[in-house]
Amino acid sequence: MRQLSKLEATLMLLGGLLMVVGSGANILFWSWAPYVFAPGALLFVAMQLRQRYEGRDFTIRRLRRIQFISDFLFLAAALLMIANQSNFLGLDMLSYIKYVHNNWVVALLLAAILQLYASHRIANELEKEAK
Repeated sequence: MRQLSKLEATLMLLGGLLMVVGSGANILFWSWAPYVFAPGALLFVAMQLRQRYEGRDFTIRRLRRIQFISDFLFLAAALLMIANQSNFLGLDMLSYIKYVHNNWVVALLLAAILQLYASHRIANELEKEAK
């Protein structure tokens, strides 16, 4: 697995911190929260995509695909969080409530669970591969 440089690791940590602050602030109904979460999600996803796996282990490659799905869900959560502020998608009220209103929580929860699982398993598989 390609290791991130010190700057890239710091940017990834900053992105994760911004995501936590943004999601916590959104729960408290602060209007600036999505605009903190979205750049954090972009930073986190960009730095995670820079970590590449050049090996041939099928398990790690599968887990990297799971992380990619998780990254997509983080970005979807950011978009839904911004759309939750105002109906910029142009949906009628019933569709807005059905598809957008507070559904960022579902996307974020799924992304976090997949990220936690994949990160833990990748670390174990890389340790096993090193032995």
